Amino acid sequence: MKDDALVADIVLLGHIARDILVIDDKSRPAIGGAVYYGGIAASHMGLKIIVITRLNKEDFAILKDFKKYGVRYFAFPSDETTGIKNIYNSENMEYRECKPTIGFAGLFKIEDIPDIETKYFILCPLLVGEIDLPLLEYLSEKYPGKLCMDIQGFVRKSENDKIYFCNLSEDEQKQIFSHVNILKVDHAEAEALTNTKDIQEAAQKLIKIGLEEILLSHEKGLSLYTQKNSYFFPWKYKQMKGRTGRGDTAFITYVSSRISKTPEEALKFAVALTSLKLESPGPFTLPLNLVESLIKKEF
Repeated sequence: MKDDALVADIVLLGHIARDILVIDDKSRPAIGGAVYYGGIAASHMGLKIIVITRLNKEDFAILKDFKKYGVRYFAFPSDETTGIKNIYNSENMEYRECKPTIGFAGLFKIEDIPDIETKYFILCPLLVGEIDLPLLEYLSEKYPGKLCMDIQGFVRKSENDKIYFCNLSEDEQKQIFSHVNILKVDHAEAEALTNTKDIQEAAQKLIKIGLEEILLSHEKGLSLYTQKNSYFFPWKYKQMKGRTGRGDTAFITYVSSRISKTPEEALKFAVALTSLKLESPGPFTLPLNLVESLIKKEF
């Protein structure tokens, strides 16, 4: 057993971001990134969470929420802090336009990874350039059977004041997927990877490439695909005021639930928790009994 400071239930690696949310042409600053939304949500599940992140040292004050909610972190200074502008129309919060803002915090290196004992290691990059194949290969060897990843860090590219999806060949997908146990994609990413709009068809194509589990976040809810089964549960929110961070929250809470639950039960829990998060901006910080109550009521 390692020193307790280097033991976790979940490790999250990715940039924390200084984002701008624009809704009906009204903008406000916000903290973003899956390490933020997912890390805080998972900490409310009673788990030991460690975050590994990069940002400009002048922005280290934004890490205070991690301390507030008991999330331990390793923060490495960079020349810039990553930032994304998320533009919504309140009549349809499902779709958004994303633009780069203040900068990009750069590539994680193998030497940035502390020696941590964990049940799952989750890669949650925001953009291409945070994680490269050598790091992915290193982590898959260090955490066999425990590595999970959001695909956006290999398909969502920032260039010339635009964020767009870049193409990955099937061979490139095979190379990436061979190192990952649970992959998270959203509808747009699944379409970009497979050139298929139908969610189920796209997921089946990705599974055939060689993944164990695919978590797919979309407008209607969360879908999970494995080599043998598929599951779906719909969102159950009363109002959508916290759209940003939906996929991040769902992904991290699903993987966190897999520590003790079956894939189907973990999916149900992640949908219920994320549905509650969608009702207000920011990360999930509610008591877990509200999640259990929603599960009993709706599922």
